[in-house]
Amino acid sequence: MKYVLDASVAVKWTLQESDSDDARKLLDDIDAGLIDVAAPNTFPVEVAHALTKAERRGVIPRGEAQLGLTEVMTASVTLHDTLPLLTRTVELASEKRIGVYDCLYVALAEELDCELVTADVRLVNVFRDLSRIVLLSDL
Repeated sequence: MKYVLDASVAVKWTLQESDSDDARKLLDDIDAGLIDVAAPNTFPVEVAHALTKAERRGVIPRGEAQLGLTEVMTASVTLHDTLPLLTRTVELASEKRIGVYDCLYVALAEELDCELVTADVRLVNVFRDLSRIVLLSDL
């Protein structure tokens, strides 16, 4: 099985949040080769941003962001160039009135003809007309 994975899921590999156990189970399945995952090549940058922000806010101890990023970088996530996705990404962002980064994941899922797994309820609600977006907790 193949999924596009967004940064909201990977952040839960490090941060203790709701659905973190589900995210770690997914990581175990990725590491075991049971599922293939893909993401835009902005994925590690988005995860690094979220983790360093959590560090600055005192949610995780100093140094934990680097450990989390190492885990993301060693996970078997196939990264895809964003340039071929930009036309569709901008169409989606304009139509749905949401950010380009979120729409990159949707455009990639369309391109690869697979489901997008996210922990972002807002994203699922915005794209409720697309059955290919799955909430992490519903896997």
